[in-house]
Amino acid sequence: MSARAWAAFATVSTLWGIPYLFIKIAVDDGVPPAFLAFVRVALGAAVLMALAWRAGALGALRGRGRWLALYALFEIVVPFPLIAAGERHVASSLAAIIIAAVPLFVALLALRFDHAERATGSRLVGLVVGLAGVVALVGIDVAGRSDELLGAAAILVAAVGYAAGPMVFKRTLADLDPRAAMGASLVIAAVALAPLAAVDPPSAFPSADALVALVVLGIFCTAAAFVFFGALIAEVGPGRALVITYVAPVVAVALGVTVLGERPGAGAVAGLLLILAGSWLSTDGRVPPPLAAVVTRVRARRAERSVERRSHPMNAPSAWTSCWTTAAGSRSSTASACSRR
Repeated sequence: MSARAWAAFATVSTLWGIPYLFIKIAVDDGVPPAFLAFVRVALGAAVLMALAWRAGALGALRGRGRWLALYALFEIVVPFPLIAAGERHVASSLAAIIIAAVPLFVALLALRFDHAERATGSRLVGLVVGLAGVVALVGIDVAGRSDELLGAAAILVAAVGYAAGPMVFKRTLADLDPRAAMGASLVIAAVALAPLAAVDPPSAFPSADALVALVVLGIFCTAAAFVFFGALIAEVGPGRALVITYVAPVVAVALGVTVLGERPGAGAVAGLLLILAGSWLSTDGRVPPPLAAVVTRVRARRAERSVERRSHPMNAPSAWTSCWTTAAGSRSSTASACSRR
């Protein structure tokens, strides 16, 4: 991938690692899932449409309405409220681990819809390993608690939407300015979510923490993240773009543990490891070029130091011999000079 793609990858991985913390803060404060999703989407839409209008990029959207609506449905309208609803019953870290299965669902959908993203060989092995991680996660950490099972199921459905959305974007919208494409998708999603938000508004005015969470979710985790995500899909395709799920759950788990005091169980840890391993294999198991370059440089330096250590004892005698010869030569010259006197 290019440097631009890796910059987008790092940014989106971070921006989509932190939403689970802020969603949890908002829903625990009593903000209903549909209302949270609507406010988040409306804020993001306002920012991106203003940027797209200023850049003169809105004209290119003509004739793309149905594809924008389909993308908005898969990527925003379905997943956003479902994740918020799921986090009413499960920890933010658990939600992020389930979403880490998105590349696996991309591989499953590709069997029917996208030949370029199909899983074969090691990618197919990765798919099986990752799905085993999902089973371990749900079977060990969630089994036996009906409310948590429902929450986990809602987040799994959201993960399927997150897998389908980028496939639609790659085929039909990748040539558009990301600000315009994502802004229009958010507008469509806001219109779709508005009736649900109106039916179930908050019973009391949100606290300061919940308001901060809504603003962060709308401006950073939606507006900014979607622009970078659109650029990333256009450059590398949906399968590799969704490798952000290697990093995002780690960020989310770290925040859940340090800020919210969550303690992931054995099933969550096992599930995370299996899902990440499976996702890595299902996307060809490639080491990112920047990381590969760092590893290569470190190995080269170690090799140089090893050669220096081995060569130093061998070279030392010759150096001492040279010095001794020079000193002996100097003494011989001095003796000759004295004898001539």
